[in-house]
Amino acid sequence: MREFEPLEGLAAPNADLSQLVAAAADLSRKPLRHGVVLTSAEGDPDCCLRLEVRDTDGQRQPEHDLELEIYRSGSSLQTSLNLTLAWLQDDTRPMLWHGSHAVWMDPSGLRCERPQDGMPLEALARRLRALLVDLD
Repeated sequence: MREFEPLEGLAAPNADLSQLVAAAADLSRKPLRHGVVLTSAEGDPDCCLRLEVRDTDGQRQPEHDLELEIYRSGSSLQTSLNLTLAWLQDDTRPMLWHGSHAVWMDPSGLRCERPQDGMPLEALARRLRALLVDLD
């Protein structure tokens, strides 16, 4: 796995984004355990990560894998940190966009209700935004 090239303003010296994301996911989605793989291409302005999931016995649980995208949007004076979380194995499930608040979207991009198992993803998104904003 290559080293993470942080988005400008997203990482403090000695901060390892993969470890931060994995720890936040482990805390938010107990008892699942998470490994993080950088999937964005070199030079990509956004950061894309795959969260690979294992159960407490170490067995892979790919049905729980997530895709995380971290990006900034807005004018150069008022940029904001946004992220999306989506299940990798089921593109019929809604995805979570989290900027200033959480918004669930169905596969067509229309706003929808939070899925029954969506609360841990919202908790993860809040944790990640707090961690990443604190590193700014």
